[in-house]
Amino acid sequence: MGKTTGKTIVKGLGFCGSAIGANICTVDIDEEQDKILRIRPFHYDTEYDEDHFNKWKIEAHGKTFEPGYKMVSGPLSFGYKKRVYSKNRIPYPLKREDWDPNGERNTHNRGKSRYVRISWDEATQIIAEEIKRVHDEYGPLSILCQADGHGETKFVHGTHGCQTRLLGRIGDYTLQARQPDSWEGWYWGAKHIWGMDPLGQQNLQNNVIRDISENGDAVLFWGADPETTPWGWGGMMASRLCYWFTEVGVKQIHISPDVNYTNAVHADKWIPVLPNTDAALQLAIAYTWISEGTFDRAYLDTHSIGYDNFAYYVMGGEDGIPKTPKWAAKKCGVPAYTIKALARYWAKRAVSIAHCNGGSFIRSCYAHEPARLEVALLGMQGLGKPGANQFKFIEWSLFGMPTVSPLPPSVEIPNCGPAFRGREFSVRPSIIPKTMIPQAIMNPPVQWYGHIAAGLPREDQFVGPLTFPLEGKERIHMMWSDAPCWETCWNGGNEMQEALRHESLEFVLIQHPWMENDCLFADILLPVNTKFEEEDIGTDSDNGMWNVVYYEQQAIKSRFESKSDLECVEEVAKKLEQFGGIYENVHARMMDDGMSHEDFMRAGFENTGAAKEMTFEQFKEKQYYPFPTREDYDELPAGLSQFYEDPEAHPLSTPSGKLEYYSTALADIFPDDVIRGPIPKWVEDGDGHYERIDSKRARTYPFLIVSNHPRWRVHANHDDMTWLREIETCKVVGPDGYGYEPIWVNPIDAGKLGLKSGDIAKLYNERGGVLGGVIVSERIMPGVVYQDHGARVDSIVTGRGGLDRGGANNLIAPSATTSKNAHGEVTSGFLVNIEKADVFQLAEQYPEAFGRSYDSASGVVVDAYIVEGA
Repeated sequence: MGKTTGKTIVKGLGFCGSAIGANICTVDIDEEQDKILRIRPFHYDTEYDEDHFNKWKIEAHGKTFEPGYKMVSGPLSFGYKKRVYSKNRIPYPLKREDWDPNGERNTHNRGKSRYVRISWDEATQIIAEEIKRVHDEYGPLSILCQADGHGETKFVHGTHGCQTRLLGRIGDYTLQARQPDSWEGWYWGAKHIWGMDPLGQQNLQNNVIRDISENGDAVLFWGADPETTPWGWGGMMASRLCYWFTEVGVKQIHISPDVNYTNAVHADKWIPVLPNTDAALQLAIAYTWISEGTFDRAYLDTHSIGYDNFAYYVMGGEDGIPKTPKWAAKKCGVPAYTIKALARYWAKRAVSIAHCNGGSFIRSCYAHEPARLEVALLGMQGLGKPGANQFKFIEWSLFGMPTVSPLPPSVEIPNCGPAFRGREFSVRPSIIPKTMIPQAIMNPPVQWYGHIAAGLPREDQFVGPLTFPLEGKERIHMMWSDAPCWETCWNGGNEMQEALRHESLEFVLIQHPWMENDCLFADILLPVNTKFEEEDIGTDSDNGMWNVVYYEQQAIKSRFESKSDLECVEEVAKKLEQFGGIYENVHARMMDDGMSHEDFMRAGFENTGAAKEMTFEQFKEKQYYPFPTREDYDELPAGLSQFYEDPEAHPLSTPSGKLEYYSTALADIFPDDVIRGPIPKWVEDGDGHYERIDSKRARTYPFLIVSNHPRWRVHANHDDMTWLREIETCKVVGPDGYGYEPIWVNPIDAGKLGLKSGDIAKLYNERGGVLGGVIVSERIMPGVVYQDHGARVDSIVTGRGGLDRGGANNLIAPSATTSKNAHGEVTSGFLVNIEKADVFQLAEQYPEAFGRSYDSASGVVVDAYIVEGA
């Protein structure tokens, strides 16, 4: 790990949440001053010699690609100490000033009221009494656990659901389902054409990078930004791969509305396409191939079913509209000649498609259609042949599957599951899909299909209809949330603000390190440690080099009065024991009969192969164990090559074992679903969505917004990091000194609107508005505005029709889900308008909102929300 002044420890500084670690880093600390000095790259070979690793390599065209021994995490990890010392840390337990559990609860003031300081003893006593009251009056299913999301990755200290360990032992609870948020279109659509559980993306990726390097001509980056998105999940190996492709002559073609950071550095060609219109482009490519006879019909005859039904639709047989490049150009903004050129290039060459999960491409209305159509196109050109697969630049060990890494895998994906104290279950008898939480709170009952937990098999989508509340049970009356960012990371955020103020929701409890987003709607807030203040165990299996399990020493003492997520729940458990009965001895029970934090770490370690090589004590001394590369890594079949060569012997996980251009399952189970039918199509409108540029709404809201994974955050994390906010493309400083979330506007549109770089503008539709700072740039195509998702909420006016200063554009995203039987989020590719805003006039109109305590380096600070002297 290298020598430096002070003590050196390791920490996993990825932001995957739950028990999926990443981005192992070296941390230098000064124990005497109780201070984090610096965060540095981790070196794998400090405690182990080179012979241990079985170093892999990829050779192609006379060149060699191989890992080094230094883990290169992203800037979010190296700058993370600034987040630890943020002026926005919640310092001690807080109670909303006008919430009285024994009197007026004033639910309508959530998001507006400020907070008063209370002690841990008072806070946990109130919480225990509220749990007991809700149990007695309504039953345990009236408590909703929001127990998932993205934040710090912890194991023993269990961000994301350690409250379920308590509530499950004193009756039950209702669980917010773990939505397939990064994979929505794949999950709801692609699974029905090629299977590929658990996520709908290609799950056989072994040696795909080697295969492309040797045999590929081009990679289509369909909305992918591997110079940005993997930062929170696995470091910079994705960036290295883009440079490698250039080195070996593999062309990189970017299809997206914007010149993202990878596009700007690596692209050989940019094809701008309007947000959420990819299906039109894909259909026109298929039309070109069919009309010119440049697809692999022999392959389809043996590897697919239902292709003729699909071709009939593409050629206009079903609706009388041939899906020609000219037709598509009006829908997607890509000229017909460009569509033809792309189609002809692809037909003559070995082309793969890359993603960093779906991002904006897969998180819009009808996102299951472009997901299915992408697979349909790959099939038409011989999916699985040399150089033709789909692969990911991220999450190379998801669900513990050794086949999802396109790079040589380690001998083991270490699983510290026994250490994890977060969410106990993914499926419960009483659940609510995350996308349906506002409706479930304000207007129950609600119904849907499938348990909607990421990773469930395709068949689960047909289970139902399911209902909340369960028959004879009460609605939601209490919510217990951790690491909350619903309103800024999901669709219809302004509606969620309304739900959080609903009179039926009598108690909102939130635990979190920082005062941000949903925290402002809590009745009780508990201050949580960052992982630097905790001792834990972790894994990093997404770096693309070597999987590693590591021991995390405590770096600094707890700041202020904070406790870990697990310790917060433990304190509540201890208070509940005063009531006896089902609450008796519940603290020991939730800790698996009294196991200690050390016991859990030991159990996690012993569940990995490292326990075969060393004792737990030796592991703690060395601080990490890296797993070497598999001996047979070079012999693993490349991608879907076995399916390509023999589909009968190596079938897909569809009902037929083949590519299903016509899904008999969708046809049989949802025969009246005209949006997600058996054949992938172009969908103009319906199921609550009217977000096309040809719609009547577009006359009032003529721009489509693209909202990507952010460059300078991981979803809603890091928006107060001072080092990052100094960067020009991170925030645009307005004339009032406030750092506004950037909005990219094309010069053509800016000229028509009278906007220039540095102006503050409002993005809006009938659902509300958000402010942002204008950057005039040709990096966004005309007719589109670009603003990253996840900015920290800073509401001027809350609820439906509200206005947000922070630029959290999910607040104005549609509330309707992907389609009626596919309950995914819709957070990009929707219609907005934009106009210049006068911040000084707004400040006069809303003096309280514009007068909040503000730090120019980090944003709104916690003092803005605490009653002075209370």
